[in-house]
Amino acid sequence: MKPRLILLLALLLSPSLFAAPSAQYWADWDRSDELNPATIDHGSWDGLLRKYVMVGHKSGINRFRYGEVSPADKVRLDSYIEATSGIDPRAYSRAEQLAYWINLYNALTVKLVLDHYPVTKVDSIKVAGADASDGPWSAKLVKVAGTDLSLDDIEDRILRPIWKDHRVLFGLACAGLGCPDIQPEACTGPNSRELLSNAGRAFINSDRGISIAGTKGQLRASSLFDWYESDFAADHKALLKLFAHYAEDRKALYLLGYTGDIQYHHDWTLNAP
Repeated sequence: MKPRLILLLALLLSPSLFAAPSAQYWADWDRSDELNPATIDHGSWDGLLRKYVMVGHKSGINRFRYGEVSPADKVRLDSYIEATSGIDPRAYSRAEQLAYWINLYNALTVKLVLDHYPVTKVDSIKVAGADASDGPWSAKLVKVAGTDLSLDDIEDRILRPIWKDHRVLFGLACAGLGCPDIQPEACTGPNSRELLSNAGRAFINSDRGISIAGTKGQLRASSLFDWYESDFAADHKALLKLFAHYAEDRKALYLLGYTGDIQYHHDWTLNAP
């Protein structure tokens, strides 16, 4: 087999082929009004999550019942996105902004799936204007304060570089089985810290987050920790400490003593039941 063909096959089979864009600071969105006590209403989105998210599925992964969403609730979702995108989050506190962007990202992702349902894999969704090598995430899906935004913009140009908090990545539900769970309630200013920490704990203690495989105890981890490595830790040793911070006791002890390599994996299969 020719060397170039071997390299091409290696790239096609590598989960790192789908590496996330680097964080690119978008200064226009880095403003807030900490003196504004007002909150943003996410009640409609919260109601949809409580109605359609399945917690306690036998797989151990929260599922979203896309196939059961009623026409009325699709309209409800569209109305929530329209109302939310009509708000300029920069007029609110930083805590309200965080909940705003996480909820908008997740609501847009659910709408994206519903608009193309049935689909098997999230990364196979084709959207006009999206980079063919980046699935649907680079397509401009919403306009906020007169600016067209994609899911990549929200994640990589706003949330990651402005908040600089790895827990944000636990709150973004990309609709794949390999992603952190979609939560059964909306994120809010008051609940965001607890919600994101709990989401991280659940993800790392699940096999799709961190698992120990084989007789030699090979450590397998979600590609999320490979794609966004710099968000989580400065180096390999620090990454293992972060895993241990979230992990249950026995897994934490193993992680702190682990010296081998990490095998990364990801599953883009839709998180439908």
